[in-house]
Amino acid sequence: MQYIPPNYATLFVATCNLLNLAAPNRVYYENQDAYTEREYERKIDWTGERFHALNADVLAVQEVWDESALKACIARSGLRYDFISVPGAENTPPPGMPEGTPARPGAQGTPRVGIATRLKVDEVRSFVDFPPGFGVDVPGLGPHTRFERPPLLATVRMKHGQQVHVLTVHLKSKRPKFLQDAQGNPLEDRDHRKVGVMASLRSLLMRGAEAAALRCIVIDLLQGTNVPLVVMGDFNDNPHSVTTQLVAATSEVAYDKAARDVALFNAYEMQGESALKKDVAYSHIHQGYPDVLDQIFVSEEFVATSRHSLGDVRRVDYFNDHLHEGRDRSRSDHGFVRALLRLRT
Repeated sequence: MQYIPPNYATLFVATCNLLNLAAPNRVYYENQDAYTEREYERKIDWTGERFHALNADVLAVQEVWDESALKACIARSGLRYDFISVPGAENTPPPGMPEGTPARPGAQGTPRVGIATRLKVDEVRSFVDFPPGFGVDVPGLGPHTRFERPPLLATVRMKHGQQVHVLTVHLKSKRPKFLQDAQGNPLEDRDHRKVGVMASLRSLLMRGAEAAALRCIVIDLLQGTNVPLVVMGDFNDNPHSVTTQLVAATSEVAYDKAARDVALFNAYEMQGESALKKDVAYSHIHQGYPDVLDQIFVSEEFVATSRHSLGDVRRVDYFNDHLHEGRDRSRSDHGFVRALLRLRT
């Protein structure tokens, strides 16, 4: 009998750290100037062009202060995304409120993550609190029990009916967490070497706790199910770091086959044999050294060699040329990462 190859539906997903995407004339950080109208237009133009080049079915975005600014970028791209959401960064009155209710002011204190998609969305959920028992005590700060930037889960449905979970994340940065008062004034000597060590430890503890809490979310989504999961965003660490592997737990698969059910796999490493793996796979440059902070992970349903496979990863591309164009806040300081996934129909 003649072999008939399966039919596949394709899914382009991309992650983009947008470097403080905010509306003009509004202060987002006290120590940074608001965007002028001209700066805002330049940022919207640049971001819209990048969205057009990515042409992804699902965009996972980070560092958004104003949902209205993201919508402006989407409009400037010339592409159509029927669903755009950045929980915590809304600029419209809360739904169901009477006419005349003031619009919400966008994100406060820290930017948020969001999603834009041309696919049907079945459900959206934002995770704010850690699971019980996963908080940590951070020296000088006390209990850390909530995500600084809540991960956003969107369950989308492809045209052939297959559901896919997409989880957008932005973990705590490595930037030292110095103590300060409510007005942002320093409470410790930032030039003291040992104070700097403690500030870096605070950041590590916070990122580690967020990674562990995120791992719990991943387990709940994957255990005993066959709905594919894509986790993407700014992990603020490289793919093989302790914190990233806390989320993915890929290494457990080597000695526990049952772990595949709840493991995540680096999409870059899962690419098909025909994919061109370039040596320019980096998404951020820090003090002259390239690194991969922005990542796409997939569940075993996208691993071609898995017996539970529903598809595969065809290609992963890094859009990072702008990182060599100099520092300019109208551009992002992160490269964008896009993966071409396939699912059998």
